[in-house]
Amino acid sequence: MREPILTVPERAFIAAARRAVLATIRPDGEPRLVPVCFVLADETDVQGRPVLYSPVDEKPKASADPHRLGRVKDLLVLPALTLLFDRWSEDWTRLGWIRLTGRGVLLEPEPRERQEHGAAIAALRAKYPQYVDHELEGRPIIRAAIDRVQRWGDIGPEAAAG
Repeated sequence: MREPILTVPERAFIAAARRAVLATIRPDGEPRLVPVCFVLADETDVQGRPVLYSPVDEKPKASADPHRLGRVKDLLVLPALTLLFDRWSEDWTRLGWIRLTGRGVLLEPEPRERQEHGAAIAALRAKYPQYVDHELEGRPIIRAAIDRVQRWGDIGPEAAAG
């Protein structure tokens, strides 16, 4: 049996994070970095990869049409993405980060994706109470399947205290 991509401490560090920085690649080759809300799914995909969901929510954006946003257009052209989760502290012995690399696709609220889309919305609302008042059902969600993890520093739960 293959080792899981994320260890238990890595899963705990990511699940506890309130935000991540999503990196996609613009058409000109430059990285596009955007802070995002997300949720880590409990289950892996059929290939054993961890899956994260990030909504294209109603917070103010450059365009009201979620399909016109840069990160969405980037993923439609090149689905490569990176997510960075970090912990900052003035006590530099407590610093740590995890970087996930994978592939992103858009989950749309259409019949063939409705079940996964709905489950992602429920998980996002459980993590972020702010989403209770957001109309996520009609908006796409970024689904990230993770292929690789890199980490640095102390990511243990004892470092998160304080």
